[in-house]
Amino acid sequence: MEKRTQRNFLWIALLVLGTIWILARHNRITPYQKDSGQIFGTIYNITYQYDQNLHAEIDAELKRFDGSLSPFNDTATITRINRNEDIVPDTFFTNVFHRSMEISRETNGAFDITVAPLVNAWGFGFKKGHFPDSLMVDSLLDITGYTKVSLSAEGKIVKQDPRIMLTCSAVAKGYAVDIVAQLLEKKGIQNYMVDIGGEVVVHGNNPQNTPWRIGINKPIDDSLAINQELQTVLQISNAGIATSGNYRNFYYKDGKKYAHTIDPRTGYPVQHSILSATVVARDCMSADAYATAFMVMGLEEAERFANANPEIDAYFIYSDNDGKFKTFCTEGMKKYIKE
Repeated sequence: MEKRTQRNFLWIALLVLGTIWILARHNRITPYQKDSGQIFGTIYNITYQYDQNLHAEIDAELKRFDGSLSPFNDTATITRINRNEDIVPDTFFTNVFHRSMEISRETNGAFDITVAPLVNAWGFGFKKGHFPDSLMVDSLLDITGYTKVSLSAEGKIVKQDPRIMLTCSAVAKGYAVDIVAQLLEKKGIQNYMVDIGGEVVVHGNNPQNTPWRIGINKPIDDSLAINQELQTVLQISNAGIATSGNYRNFYYKDGKKYAHTIDPRTGYPVQHSILSATVVARDCMSADAYATAFMVMGLEEAERFANANPEIDAYFIYSDNDGKFKTFCTEGMKKYIKE
C-alpha cells in the first residue's frame, strides 16, 4: 500500500512538472532580433520578433533587389535599361515601374521616374559640370516625361527616345522596405519594424508591447545629418511611412539655395515653402513616391491632393514668410501624433 502511494505521488509529481514545463514553453516570450547593414548607399535597421536571426536571408533578398534597382550597380536591371540593352526586366523592376506610372498619372507628373537627366544636369546625380541654363533645361524636358516610356506586351521597356533615362531613387528604398516586410510576413512574423534610410514599415507592436514610435525630424539645414531634433512622433502600426525633404540635400550657388528635388514638369529645382513631407500609406513604396510628389507640388496643391485621397495620410512641415516652422496634417494623420 505504501509503495503504491509512493508511485502515485511520483506520477503526480511528474505530471505537475510536465505541465509546468509545457506552460513555460507556451508562455515563453519570443525574443526580438535586430539586424543592420547597407544598401543603396544607406543604412538599414530591422527589428523583428522571432526565435532565430534572419540576417542572412534578409541580406540575400536585399542583394537580389540591389541587382535590379540600384543606380550604383553597373549590372543592375535599371542600369542596363538606361544603356538601352535589349532585356526583359525582372519582377522587382516591373512592380516599381507599374506603381510609378500609376502615381505619375494620379499626380499629373509631379512624380516621374524619367527625371534622371534633369537630376544629373542639376548636379545631384553625377555632380559634374555647371548648373544648366534655360536652353539645356528645355532640351532635357524633351526627353523627360512618364508618357514617353512604357512596357511592351513582351515585358520590355519602350522609350520614345533612347536618351530617356530612368531613376527609381524616389521609390526604390520604399519598395525595398516592403520586400523585407514581405519576407518577414512569410515567416509568420507579426511584430516588426523595417527601416531603410528613413523609409519604414511597422507592424504589430515593439518590444515594449506598444505601437511603434517613429520620429519626424525638424527640417533644419543639415547636409551632414547631424541634427536629430524631432518635430513630432508618430505612434503607429501596420503601415508604411516615408519622409522626403530638402533640408539635407541642397546646394548654394551665388547666394541662392537650390533644393535637391527637381520638378519634372518645369525642369527646375522646386522653390516651395514645404521643407519636408511625411506620408503614411498601406505600403512604403507608395508612401515614398507620394512624399516626393508632395515636395514637387508645393503646399497648396499638396494639401488639396492629400485631403482628396483618404487612402493616404500626410504631415507637412513648411516655413511661413517669417521663416518660422508651421505644420499641416490630414485628419487621419492626427490619430498617430504623440507630442
